[in-house]
Amino acid sequence: MDKRDWIAGLEKGLSIIECFDDANPRLTASQAGERCGLTRTATRRYLLTLEHLGYVATDGKLFWLTPRVLRLGQSYLESARLPRIVQPFLQRVTAGTQESAYVSVMDGDEIVYIARNGSNRVMNTGYVLGARVQAQVTAAGLLMLSLRDQAWIDHWLATHELKAYTSFTISSKERMRIEMARVRSQGWAISEQQLDLYFRGVAVPLRDRHGEVAGALSVTMPMGHESSEDAVARVLSVLSETAQAMRNLI
Repeated sequence: MDKRDWIAGLEKGLSIIECFDDANPRLTASQAGERCGLTRTATRRYLLTLEHLGYVATDGKLFWLTPRVLRLGQSYLESARLPRIVQPFLQRVTAGTQESAYVSVMDGDEIVYIARNGSNRVMNTGYVLGARVQAQVTAAGLLMLSLRDQAWIDHWLATHELKAYTSFTISSKERMRIEMARVRSQGWAISEQQLDLYFRGVAVPLRDRHGEVAGALSVTMPMGHESSEDAVARVLSVLSETAQAMRNLI
């Protein structure tokens, strides 16, 4: 990007919004500055501007985000084409599998759920649109990572920390490399107890009319007494047929 077109203030303001998370819901100007790599004085000015705009609230010392921030994500969901066209297809998946269906896309090292259909379940993710999670611990994310070119995968494995969420989470890079090769070969993914105990997911790629991966179509389900093989046999054909029907619309 040409430096003449770069607005550094906008970058810094957005980075301050992003520095708040579940572990840091309320921050002082100094703490926010440390997380963003800015001075306390500059950070305070950005925070006060964001307060004036309604995106941040403060008690004079601590700052926290307000619900107005959700407008940013809602603008994407309302303006982007993919979330608007997939809903009827998700209903088809739910009807054919009796499971919760999702469409997700990659954002950095995370997946973001941009559409869903089905009942809520007691899980860490998937309740709301915009929920995001480390990609490798979901079927959809593992699939989209595995379909990248090999050089990208090698760099990702070399630079990425594999965090364990359950005792079943793949945290070995060699095991992850083997799993990604298997997913890449078969063209779909299954993930079991990687993020939530006793839950599994199955995902297929969503490709556009040019064959490029635009996202992933997936279902999640409690594992119960159904084997992995039986679960895949029950849902994979519905997912694959639905993804194929969507291809010319993406």
